[in-house]
Amino acid sequence: MKYKLSFLGLLSVMLLSCGGGSDPDPEPEPPMTVTPPSAATLIFPDNNTECNEGTIINDTQSTVTFRWTDAQNADNYELNIRNLDNNNTARTNASTNSAEIILLQGVPYEWYVISLADGTNETATSPTWRFYNQGPGVENYAPFPADVVSPERGSTVTASGTVSLVWAGSDVDNDLEDYEVLFGTDSSALVSLGTTTDSTLDATVVSGTVYYWRIVSRDSQGNTSQSEIFDFQVQ
Repeated sequence: MKYKLSFLGLLSVMLLSCGGGSDPDPEPEPPMTVTPPSAATLIFPDNNTECNEGTIINDTQSTVTFRWTDAQNADNYELNIRNLDNNNTARTNASTNSAEIILLQGVPYEWYVISLADGTNETATSPTWRFYNQGPGVENYAPFPADVVSPERGSTVTASGTVSLVWAGSDVDNDLEDYEVLFGTDSSALVSLGTTTDSTLDATVVSGTVYYWRIVSRDSQGNTSQSEIFDFQVQ
């Protein structure tokens, strides 16, 4: 009887060790990695030029074909075009490296391209270029609106009495004459700090105050353009 019990116990251990013949759970597959896209290189319309290519639709509009290089790992692109006269931005999705867009004639624009890749939220943005869409009978274009360099919009700066305002101006005709700097604590009532041929001017500031400023660019023909209103806070 003693030997019989021992045999049954050994048989039970063997069955438990075999685990009923079930297979182990498969190893989970590693998540698929998606390489982020690179930034596209802009081709046309060229930077700081007059765009005189395209198809005229009527007295006020023409079609322009925007072109850029294929970006590595990009599946799609988002073309962003901003009208610098009214700051309206149009966005167009493209699956290739070009897009045909209807624009107003004689108007300044800026544009850039965002590279997109399927399977990832990461993107890459090209540099921003500016151009004038050719207008009928226009012999001299107004300057492009000046762009902020320093202090950056919305930034907080540490200053002891003065801040150097720095901007960048450009003009299709290369005949920029001077800049007028408008400055103050009320964005709707900016006061002129004077006119300069440089791209920088010092402004007197007080700690704990938010300041607003904009630039009026003027060329040799008397054409002018106003920048957006920039702002910064003094610590």
